[in-house]
Amino acid sequence: MFLIAGLGNPGSKYTLTRHNIGFLVIDEITKNLSVKTNINKSNFVADITKSSNTLLVKPQTFMNESGKSIVSIADYYDIANEEMIIIHDDLDLPFGTVKYKIGGGHGGHNGLRSIDAHMGKDYIRIRVGIGKPENKSDVANYVLSNFSKVELKDLEAIISHIIKSIEALRTLKIDEVKSKYTLK
Repeated sequence: MFLIAGLGNPGSKYTLTRHNIGFLVIDEITKNLSVKTNINKSNFVADITKSSNTLLVKPQTFMNESGKSIVSIADYYDIANEEMIIIHDDLDLPFGTVKYKIGGGHGGHNGLRSIDAHMGKDYIRIRVGIGKPENKSDVANYVLSNFSKVELKDLEAIISHIIKSIEALRTLKIDEVKSKYTLK
């Protein structure tokens, strides 16, 4: 079974923020599923949709507690780190860039820091570039700000591309996905 988690913050005020790109991808995937089951277990603290052999997860903890939610689901379903795909925003990549990797540092991303602390680092990451603010001191405000109207239009194609790459990750090695699906 695969666990595909999009990182973000719960609540309608965060819906279209840069930090919620993972939620936006999961929302698009679940919107197009013909057969799905919603799983409600309070100890998971997540919105979970099951489709065939895949769990699509949106942790409902805040970003810095994502690891607690994801580890409880992975443990319950006995999902190994190699069967997990985490979709997250990345300040160090220009807007629209999409990169893939296994492991590595958290780069200051509190969601990844939480997952790493609970599960280790050897899971697949889909890094989605959101750009960065001009001033380093504005990072918190920047990641919690909404995408612009132009960015939202561009996101449709980016999210569609990410969904295709997720399908490829089920059968191809990570290096093949990197070479075929990386967007710069």
